[in-house]
Amino acid sequence: MPSAARRAREGPLARGPARGQAGRPFLGGVGRMSRATEPGRHVPADGILPTTCWECSTCCGALATVKGGRVVDFAPNPAHPYSKGAFCIKGIRGAPGITYAPGRLLHPMRRTGARGEGRWARISWEEALEEMAERLAEVRRRYGPEAIVGATSGAYFSRSMILALALRSIGSPNFMINQDLCGGCRAVSARATGLSITRGEDIDNTRCALLVGRNPAMADPVEWAALKAARKRGARLIVIDPKRTPAAQMADLWLAPRIGTDAALALAMINVLIAEDLYDKRFVAERCHGFERLAERAAGYTPDAAAALTGVPADDIAAAARMYADGPSTFVSGHGIDAASGGVQTFRAFHCLVAISGNVDRPGGNLRLRTPRGFRSYIDLLHDPAFRLDAETERRTIGADRFPLWAGPRGWQTACHNPSVIEAMLTGRPYPVRALYASGVNILVTYPDTRRTMEAVRSLDFVAVAAHAMTPTAEMADIVLPKTTTLEEEEVSFMPSGPTVLFTRAVVAPLGEARCELDIVLPLLDRMAARQALVRHLLPWRSQRELNLYLLGDSGISIEDLERAGFHQVDPRPVAERPFATPTGRIELYSTAMESVGLDPLPAYVPPVREALGADTARRFPLLLVTGDREKSYHHSRFRDQPWALKVSPDPRLTMHPDTARGLGLADGAWVSLEVARGKGACRLRLKLSDATPPGVVNTGMGWWRPADPAPERGALDINVNAALSYDGPYDPASGSADVRGLPCRVEAI
Repeated sequence: MPSAARRAREGPLARGPARGQAGRPFLGGVGRMSRATEPGRHVPADGILPTTCWECSTCCGALATVKGGRVVDFAPNPAHPYSKGAFCIKGIRGAPGITYAPGRLLHPMRRTGARGEGRWARISWEEALEEMAERLAEVRRRYGPEAIVGATSGAYFSRSMILALALRSIGSPNFMINQDLCGGCRAVSARATGLSITRGEDIDNTRCALLVGRNPAMADPVEWAALKAARKRGARLIVIDPKRTPAAQMADLWLAPRIGTDAALALAMINVLIAEDLYDKRFVAERCHGFERLAERAAGYTPDAAAALTGVPADDIAAAARMYADGPSTFVSGHGIDAASGGVQTFRAFHCLVAISGNVDRPGGNLRLRTPRGFRSYIDLLHDPAFRLDAETERRTIGADRFPLWAGPRGWQTACHNPSVIEAMLTGRPYPVRALYASGVNILVTYPDTRRTMEAVRSLDFVAVAAHAMTPTAEMADIVLPKTTTLEEEEVSFMPSGPTVLFTRAVVAPLGEARCELDIVLPLLDRMAARQALVRHLLPWRSQRELNLYLLGDSGISIEDLERAGFHQVDPRPVAERPFATPTGRIELYSTAMESVGLDPLPAYVPPVREALGADTARRFPLLLVTGDREKSYHHSRFRDQPWALKVSPDPRLTMHPDTARGLGLADGAWVSLEVARGKGACRLRLKLSDATPPGVVNTGMGWWRPADPAPERGALDINVNAALSYDGPYDPASGSADVRGLPCRVEAI
């Protein structure tokens, strides 16, 4: 039997589409599904079943106890080689909570009133898929395939890769992911430099951890446990963060730079390593490109010069550089230096610091994690020529002309530039976008400028949403589809946790009529083919199990072994002489990728945008807002409908130093109004006073909405910080990321 990739290559375009047959070599007739893909056929046995928790990107090993076909306990797996028994409340309560939520969506629904009016009727899957196919085919006929856009979280999940390939099958290169504000700058920098997009920190074997813009005590139980264990055995810890986090409290050296100045600090550390002859000369000579040019650039960033920019004493900067140079040392980064118009250059500076210190592919440093030979990741499939569209179509990906290192064929996940897609929905530029299928994401809550995103989605000809609950995004849909949860899906993945192949087991049968992504799009594409609306069928698998077997490929890892253990441990030892994925085959301190698109090939300090706004803005908006605060009970917009989460954290919080509050006449626990310079409105948040937040700075999280609030917004325009933020730019010139850190703002009593 031909391989899946071969069947994809030999699809209709390979020989020219026969009339009425586009995209149908891999499926049965219209409306049919093979026995393997019929939802609900898999009924697992009772017992304690090893699996993976996917309720955040940490992906901890888990043990699900099933009795009578129902999960009665979801607990950590102490045998898991990555998480080692670490877990958090999102796993313990979140996975079962979403699966068994009283308000969970269990059946397809059709809108019966005006969009956003909240009037719905239950329909069959047959009706839902027929309407989706008809409406999408009509948009494709009138405006072209590029007018159909998808939205998903990112290629850590099979649903994201499946949705991208479904869109490509229709002929559209356009799908949106959340990573433009969540790891996008790190990924673009890593690819431009030649490092792994995963952080690859080897905390277990390090002598020194450099933690930058990350609060693992709230964000990552595995990383937090590893850091505490490293400290106990004598490893040193440097923390760079304006906020006094729990990690900063236990650090040997805590540097608190002015918000948005981290690149200057990193370049000064590079300056010290070079000036004091502390860099790894052999590694630089043999494995790096452009050292002399980097040295010239860093010469202008002495500790004294950086101190003037960052507010960190020059002696502390030099001490941090020397401590880091006495390795092996590992760089642990977070979103605090992401999601900013200078984010890529900030990461470039730190990535170059990692490189010249020789801490790449070195035990205790940062490792390029190896996927097992023969294994295919989701991102591998997105870049595999067998699953690609033609070059001209891919170049038309929205945003690829402005941000080619992010959007389109050269991008990390070949995704769109999200703000440009919103613009295209509203204006038709660069071409019309008239239909949206969003799966497993809540873009009206998680994208900045909630009002404009809502206006854009409301304007579309057709919207379909696959979700667990009636979110604000689902409220804007014409068709709502019930999705399976992590307890009901089978998943094989290497990303993002290592060094393991992760296995998520369908420990219970799907409730109601919920379906996984593949079981949604296969019959949809079958119907699109019947309407002459496919260019090439790029989903040759007939079931999730068949897809997972394809991913395992020739790796020698069996599904049966994964089912027994819940994981497959990968050899973590780096291949020291493995070439780097750059044109020169070396780590590019001087980036030829950045140079090829007209950007600065060397790391540089990019002053925060607020510095160009003038004294009047600073007077009217005297505080600085930092978004992205993590809470243990939530992940982005997830769990906002869960009673256990609301009990832990019932209201959106804005954290402020007591001295700042005193000067503004504000009291702890008061509801306040937050407004941002160049923003799009105001939002309401509950004030929490903490001396861990620097004076003059306020911190908050994102993703707030309330199912009990009136439709369609459900609080998203009221208690969600994204309602106050702009998605207009300026953007990072490499990643296209918008500024959501260090924004001038004001806070007033309500």
